[in-house]
Amino acid sequence: MSEYFVPAGSGEAEFVEKRSSFLGHVRFAETEDKAREFINEMKKKHYDARHNCWCYIIREGAVRYSDDGEPQGTAGLPMLEVFKREGVENVVCVVTRYFGGVLLGTGGLLRAYTKSAKDALDAAGIAAVRRWVKLEAACPYSLLERMKTECLALEGAVSDVEYGADVHMTFLLPESKAEAFRARVTELSAGQSSAKAVGEELMPVRVK
Repeated sequence: MSEYFVPAGSGEAEFVEKRSSFLGHVRFAETEDKAREFINEMKKKHYDARHNCWCYIIREGAVRYSDDGEPQGTAGLPMLEVFKREGVENVVCVVTRYFGGVLLGTGGLLRAYTKSAKDALDAAGIAAVRRWVKLEAACPYSLLERMKTECLALEGAVSDVEYGADVHMTFLLPESKAEAFRARVTELSAGQSSAKAVGEELMPVRVK
């Protein structure tokens, strides 16, 4: 299975541009029905807003967007492009605008909706869905930070750390990087520590 990327969680962000408030909301949505449900929820919550622009990308499914009354091409599409650039799927985004009385112009709107979607995605984070190899290793405290650095350098994640006489760590590595990480652990510890594979799991793990 090839890996893909999804929102790591829920994300919200707000900023003001020339007295207009922009509220960005990002959620994970695995189906078009879930995406529509969230859009409707935001429209009801912010019923008094001038615009509730939205977009969503469903993996191997629908890709939709709406400017919700803003000039064509200034809201939904630039929002959609944020997620396409980041390669994020199974995502829905709604940007609510409370109009402040000052027109922003086409360029200003495009920048504002792009920023709002990107800020909300940054708040949510990005997770990689792939098959991960789970490895466990014990090391002295002096190697703790170095082991974390090596794991991250190989696109892995540290899933657990237990502190005792030594540090016991659990790592998640992409299948293609697991052996390289095991070799680095042995090398860094001069053979005193080893990383043992204890299983595999297909799941989302935050990478950004």
